[in-house]
Amino acid sequence: MNRSWAWLAGVALILAAGACGNDTEGRTPGEMAQASGARGDVVTLVGAGATFPFPLYSRWFNAYGQRNPVRINYQSLGSGAGIRQFSEGTVDFGASDAPMSDEDLARVPGAMNLPMVLGSVAITYNLPTVTQPLRLDGPTIADIFSGSLQRWNDPRIARLNPGVTLPDRAILPVHRSDGSGTTYVFTDYLSTISPQWRERVGTGTAVRWPTGLGGKGNEGVTGQVRQTEGAVGYVEQVFARQNNLPMAHVRNQSGNFVEPAVDATTAAAQGIEDRVEQQGDFRVSIVDAPGAAAYPISSWTYLLVQPHMESCAKAQALTGVVEWSLREGDRHARDLHYAPLPDAVKENVIARMRTVTCGVDRQAVGTERAWAPEEAAAGAG
Repeated sequence: MNRSWAWLAGVALILAAGACGNDTEGRTPGEMAQASGARGDVVTLVGAGATFPFPLYSRWFNAYGQRNPVRINYQSLGSGAGIRQFSEGTVDFGASDAPMSDEDLARVPGAMNLPMVLGSVAITYNLPTVTQPLRLDGPTIADIFSGSLQRWNDPRIARLNPGVTLPDRAILPVHRSDGSGTTYVFTDYLSTISPQWRERVGTGTAVRWPTGLGGKGNEGVTGQVRQTEGAVGYVEQVFARQNNLPMAHVRNQSGNFVEPAVDATTAAAQGIEDRVEQQGDFRVSIVDAPGAAAYPISSWTYLLVQPHMESCAKAQALTGVVEWSLREGDRHARDLHYAPLPDAVKENVIARMRTVTCGVDRQAVGTERAWAPEEAAAGAG
């Protein structure tokens, strides 16, 4: 086809689109993305952040991309890197297990911390001679990671595990060496359960560890624990399960020793909707939650979203991804041992996502608008 014919064909396509009028009326962002796909447009989104949701995000993003003209490049770099790259504007969205601090939000006014799924932090260890799950409580875990409890056969651990022969072996705590939302959740729990930990170490994505060995990412901590007898570390339970590592049962508020599992994580989020509504913010901690079945080191992981995106193609695509993942992705989450959000929280997240504005007219993606071909072309790549 020569240039004249190509130009005429392009004009014909534009006129045909105009004759159809606003065919996006009443359709979801995902349906609008599908309509764009019929025109051959592909939108590429780039995200970075938390390692914890990486297995699930990989499955969600791949499944969504097979049905829609959206390709998502997600880099599993850790929550600290996710917040930093999001704040610097080098990615279309960030991801973090830790919510952005007030200081972080001051750099990105209006940024939304949107929970996508629930997870739990497991205490995993390498003790080949111990064949049943260890029982631990919050103060004991705090003592282990502060260095004041140094041997596995210490009476404080023995009292929690009657009838279990514990080895006379040194304890090697393994912690994250990078900025980590997993660290934030773990230290949030220890600060909640132990006044000494709160005073001496505190809560954060990175803290000054009193003792132990560092590993980068959940993968790094998992690897260190797996190869070092006597080691103990904290990782998202998904990584412990994938690597067939034992996980301690942790005593909750009710005095029950609970395994990190989907149902126990869901139980920790019961009633969270009221707290979110009262606070007007999703940055709500659920560690040491009440409830007989609740696992005490539970949290949700956040997608970090700008309140305004220049490209309407990217804004529509990201909104479509979020809606599909929350409404259609529960099966994938449970298959990988993540806990889906409560339904009321899902709808609240979707409503917040639809307030994102885009383009020069700053219209919300949730309103009725045409997703023009030139916007899709500008957002692709």
